[in-house]
Amino acid sequence: MTAALEARDLRKSFDGQTVLDGVNLAVAPGESLVVIGQSGTGKSVLLKCILGLEVPDSGQTLWEGAPLTRTSRARFLDSFGMLFQGAALFDSLTVWQNVAFRLRKTLGEQAARRVAVEKLARVGLGPEVADLFPAALSGGMAKRAGLARAIAADPKIIFFDEPTTGLDPIRAARINTLIRDIVTETGATAITITHDMTTVRSVADRVAMLSGGRVHWQGDVAQMDAATDRHVHDFIRGIWRG
Repeated sequence: MTAALEARDLRKSFDGQTVLDGVNLAVAPGESLVVIGQSGTGKSVLLKCILGLEVPDSGQTLWEGAPLTRTSRARFLDSFGMLFQGAALFDSLTVWQNVAFRLRKTLGEQAARRVAVEKLARVGLGPEVADLFPAALSGGMAKRAGLARAIAADPKIIFFDEPTTGLDPIRAARINTLIRDIVTETGATAITITHDMTTVRSVADRVAMLSGGRVHWQGDVAQMDAATDRHVHDFIRGIWRG
Protein backbone atom coordinates (compact mmCIF):
# COMPACT_ATOMS: atom_id res chain seq x y z
CA MET A 1 0.00 0.00 0.00
CA THR A 2 1.29 3.45 -0.94
CA ALA A 3 1.84 5.68 2.08
CA ALA A 4 -0.39 8.71 2.39
CA LEU A 5 2.60 10.71 3.59
CA GLU A 6 6.26 9.80 3.88
CA ALA A 7 9.41 11.52 5.09
CA ARG A 8 12.58 10.20 3.51
CA ASP A 9 15.95 10.93 5.07
CA LEU A 10 14.93 14.41 6.23
CA ARG A 11 17.82 16.41 7.64
CA LYS A 12 17.74 19.87 9.15
CA SER A 13 20.26 21.88 11.14
CA PHE A 14 20.15 25.34 12.69
CA ASP A 15 23.38 27.26 13.28
CA GLY A 16 25.39 24.07 13.05
CA GLN A 17 23.17 22.15 15.46
CA THR A 18 21.58 19.07 13.93
CA VAL A 19 17.87 18.68 14.73
CA LEU A 20 16.78 16.13 12.13
CA ASP A 21 19.46 13.62 11.23
CA GLY A 22 17.85 11.41 8.62
CA VAL A 23 14.22 10.95 9.62
CA ASN A 24 12.39 8.18 7.78
CA LEU A 25 8.71 7.86 8.58
CA ALA A 26 5.63 6.76 6.63
CA VAL A 27 1.94 7.07 7.46
CA ALA A 28 -0.62 4.78 5.83
CA PRO A 29 -3.92 6.15 4.47
CA GLY A 30 -6.42 6.46 7.31
CA GLU A 31 -3.79 5.76 9.97
CA SER A 32 -3.44 7.82 13.14
CA LEU A 33 0.27 8.25 13.88
CA VAL A 34 1.45 9.90 17.09
CA VAL A 35 5.00 11.26 17.29
CA ILE A 36 6.53 11.45 20.76
CA GLY A 37 9.91 12.41 22.15
CA GLN A 38 11.57 14.76 24.58
CA SER A 39 11.54 18.51 24.01
CA GLY A 40 14.14 19.50 21.44
CA THR A 41 14.14 16.17 19.60
CA GLY A 42 12.76 17.72 16.41
CA LYS A 43 9.04 16.91 16.49
CA SER A 44 7.90 20.41 15.60
CA VAL A 45 10.71 20.85 13.07
CA LEU A 46 9.66 17.61 11.39
CA LEU A 47 6.10 18.92 11.13
CA LYS A 48 7.30 22.24 9.73
CA CYS A 49 9.46 20.49 7.12
CA ILE A 50 6.51 18.35 6.02
CA LEU A 51 4.28 21.43 5.71
CA GLY A 52 6.94 23.45 3.92
CA LEU A 53 7.29 26.01 6.71
CA GLU A 54 10.95 24.98 6.97
CA VAL A 55 13.11 23.85 4.05
CA PRO A 56 15.04 20.68 4.94
CA ASP A 57 18.76 20.63 4.23
CA SER A 58 18.25 17.34 2.41
CA GLY A 59 15.71 14.57 2.01
CA GLN A 60 12.17 14.83 0.75
CA THR A 61 8.51 14.50 1.65
CA LEU A 62 6.25 12.29 -0.46
CA TRP A 63 2.49 12.64 -0.66
CA GLU A 64 0.54 9.68 -2.03
CA GLY A 65 3.77 8.21 -3.36
CA ALA A 66 5.11 11.26 -5.21
CA PRO A 67 7.64 13.86 -4.00
CA LEU A 68 6.11 17.17 -3.05
CA THR A 69 7.00 19.82 -5.60
CA ARG A 70 5.96 23.45 -5.73
CA THR A 71 2.92 22.46 -7.80
CA SER A 72 1.88 19.39 -5.83
CA ARG A 73 2.49 21.14 -2.49
CA ALA A 74 -0.24 23.62 -3.37
CA ARG A 75 -2.67 20.72 -3.84
CA PHE A 76 -1.37 19.10 -0.67
CA LEU A 77 -2.01 22.26 1.33
CA ASP A 78 -5.56 22.31 0.02
CA SER A 79 -6.01 18.76 1.35
CA PHE A 80 -4.84 19.18 4.96
CA GLY A 81 -6.26 20.53 8.18
CA MET A 82 -4.42 21.47 11.35
CA LEU A 83 -5.21 21.97 15.01
CA PHE A 84 -2.53 24.28 16.39
CA GLN A 85 -1.17 23.99 19.91
CA GLY A 86 -2.84 27.19 21.12
CA ALA A 87 -5.85 26.88 18.77
CA ALA A 88 -4.44 29.97 16.93
CA LEU A 89 -7.82 31.55 16.30
CA PHE A 90 -7.81 35.00 14.69
CA ASP A 91 -8.90 37.48 17.36
CA SER A 92 -10.52 39.88 14.88
CA LEU A 93 -12.78 37.20 13.34
CA THR A 94 -15.84 35.60 14.86
CA VAL A 95 -15.77 31.91 15.66
CA TRP A 96 -17.65 30.91 12.51
CA GLN A 97 -15.39 33.11 10.38
CA ASN A 98 -12.39 31.35 11.93
CA VAL A 99 -13.85 27.92 11.25
CA ALA A 100 -14.76 28.81 7.67
CA PHE A 101 -11.59 30.80 7.00
CA ARG A 102 -10.61 28.73 3.95
CA LEU A 103 -14.16 28.32 2.69
CA ARG A 104 -15.44 31.90 2.58
CA LYS A 105 -13.84 32.68 -0.78
CA THR A 106 -14.89 29.45 -2.45
CA LEU A 107 -18.38 28.96 -1.02
CA GLY A 108 -19.53 32.48 -0.25
CA GLU A 109 -20.53 33.83 3.15
CA GLN A 110 -23.86 32.09 3.68
CA ALA A 111 -22.73 28.62 2.60
CA ALA A 112 -19.46 28.97 4.50
CA ARG A 113 -21.34 29.96 7.65
CA ARG A 114 -23.64 26.96 7.26
CA VAL A 115 -20.65 24.60 7.04
CA ALA A 116 -19.02 26.31 10.03
CA VAL A 117 -22.11 25.84 12.20
CA GLU A 118 -22.27 22.16 11.16
CA LYS A 119 -18.61 21.61 12.09
CA LEU A 120 -19.04 23.46 15.37
CA ALA A 121 -21.93 21.14 16.19
CA ARG A 122 -19.70 18.16 15.41
CA VAL A 123 -17.28 19.25 18.14
CA GLY A 124 -20.04 20.00 20.63
CA LEU A 125 -20.42 23.76 20.20
CA GLY A 126 -23.88 25.21 19.58
CA PRO A 127 -24.88 27.86 17.01
CA GLU A 128 -24.87 30.52 19.73
CA VAL A 129 -21.06 30.29 19.72
CA ALA A 130 -20.74 31.09 16.02
CA ASP A 131 -20.94 34.88 16.37
CA LEU A 132 -18.76 35.16 19.44
CA PHE A 133 -15.17 36.34 19.23
CA PRO A 134 -12.36 34.05 20.43
CA ALA A 135 -11.78 36.18 23.54
CA ALA A 136 -15.17 35.02 24.83
CA LEU A 137 -14.22 31.32 24.66
CA SER A 138 -12.74 29.16 27.38
CA GLY A 139 -9.59 27.21 26.62
CA GLY A 140 -11.53 24.03 25.93
CA MET A 141 -14.01 25.82 23.69
CA ALA A 142 -11.18 27.46 21.74
CA LYS A 143 -9.58 24.05 21.18
CA ARG A 144 -12.87 22.67 19.90
CA ALA A 145 -13.32 25.67 17.61
CA GLY A 146 -9.80 25.07 16.33
CA LEU A 147 -10.70 21.43 15.72
CA ALA A 148 -13.82 22.50 13.83
CA ARG A 149 -11.63 24.68 11.62
CA ALA A 150 -9.22 21.79 11.06
CA ILE A 151 -12.02 19.60 9.66
CA ALA A 152 -14.03 22.34 7.92
CA ALA A 153 -12.81 21.47 4.42
CA ASP A 154 -13.06 17.69 4.94
CA PRO A 155 -9.27 17.23 4.68
CA LYS A 156 -7.52 14.03 3.65
CA ILE A 157 -4.84 14.54 6.30
CA ILE A 158 -5.01 16.31 9.66
CA PHE A 159 -2.13 17.46 11.86
CA PHE A 160 -2.56 17.89 15.62
CA ASP A 161 0.13 19.88 17.43
CA GLU A 162 -0.01 19.19 21.18
CA PRO A 163 -3.84 19.14 21.09
CA THR A 164 -4.40 18.95 24.87
CA THR A 165 -1.81 21.47 26.06
CA GLY A 166 -3.27 23.79 28.69
CA LEU A 167 -6.44 21.76 29.27
CA ASP A 168 -7.57 20.08 32.46
CA PRO A 169 -7.86 16.27 32.34
CA ILE A 170 -11.61 16.26 31.65
CA ARG A 171 -11.43 18.72 28.76
CA ALA A 172 -8.31 16.97 27.45
CA ALA A 173 -10.19 13.66 27.45
CA ARG A 174 -13.01 15.27 25.48
CA ILE A 175 -10.58 16.58 22.84
CA ASN A 176 -8.90 13.17 22.61
CA THR A 177 -12.27 11.47 22.10
CA LEU A 178 -13.25 13.98 19.42
CA ILE A 179 -9.96 13.47 17.58
CA ARG A 180 -10.28 9.69 17.65
CA ASP A 181 -13.93 9.76 16.57
CA ILE A 182 -13.38 12.29 13.78
CA VAL A 183 -10.39 10.42 12.35
CA THR A 184 -12.35 7.16 12.44
CA GLU A 185 -15.49 8.66 10.90
CA THR A 186 -13.78 10.59 8.11
CA GLY A 187 -11.04 8.10 7.26
CA ALA A 188 -8.53 10.95 7.31
CA THR A 189 -4.85 10.29 7.87
CA ALA A 190 -3.71 11.90 11.14
CA ILE A 191 -0.34 12.92 12.56
CA THR A 192 -0.27 14.08 16.17
CA ILE A 193 2.65 15.56 18.09
CA THR A 194 2.29 15.29 21.86
CA HIS A 195 3.95 14.73 25.22
CA ASP A 196 0.64 13.62 26.74
CA MET A 197 0.64 9.86 27.13
CA THR A 198 -3.13 9.86 27.65
CA THR A 199 -3.47 11.38 24.18
CA VAL A 200 -1.10 8.76 22.79
CA ARG A 201 -3.17 5.91 24.18
CA SER A 202 -6.44 7.54 23.13
CA VAL A 203 -5.74 8.42 19.50
CA ALA A 204 -2.78 6.39 18.22
CA ASP A 205 -2.88 3.49 15.81
CA ARG A 206 0.91 3.67 15.77
CA VAL A 207 3.53 5.55 17.77
CA ALA A 208 6.91 6.83 16.59
CA MET A 209 9.55 8.12 19.00
CA LEU A 210 12.13 10.66 17.89
CA SER A 211 15.51 10.66 19.59
CA GLY A 212 18.85 11.92 18.39
CA GLY A 213 17.25 13.43 15.32
CA ARG A 214 15.96 10.09 14.05
CA VAL A 215 13.05 7.72 14.50
CA HIS A 216 14.38 5.72 17.42
CA TRP A 217 11.40 3.37 17.80
CA GLN A 218 7.94 2.76 16.38
CA GLY A 219 5.08 0.35 17.02
CA ASP A 220 1.51 0.23 18.26
CA VAL A 221 0.38 1.27 21.74
CA ALA A 222 0.55 -2.26 23.18
CA GLN A 223 4.10 -2.63 21.88
CA MET A 224 4.99 0.76 23.33
CA ASP A 225 3.74 -0.18 26.78
CA ALA A 226 5.64 -3.46 26.63
CA ALA A 227 8.84 -1.98 25.16
CA THR A 228 12.08 -2.82 26.92
CA ASP A 229 14.00 -0.10 25.08
CA ARG A 230 15.24 2.21 27.82
CA HIS A 231 14.38 5.46 26.01
CA VAL A 232 10.81 4.36 25.33
CA HIS A 233 10.36 2.79 28.76
CA ASP A 234 11.59 5.86 30.62
CA PHE A 235 9.78 8.41 28.47
CA ILE A 236 6.32 6.89 28.73
CA ARG A 237 6.69 6.46 32.50
CA GLY A 238 8.33 9.85 33.14
CA ILE A 239 11.49 8.32 34.58
CA TRP A 240 14.55 10.57 34.77
CA ARG A 241 17.95 9.02 35.17
CA GLY A 242 20.45 11.53 36.48
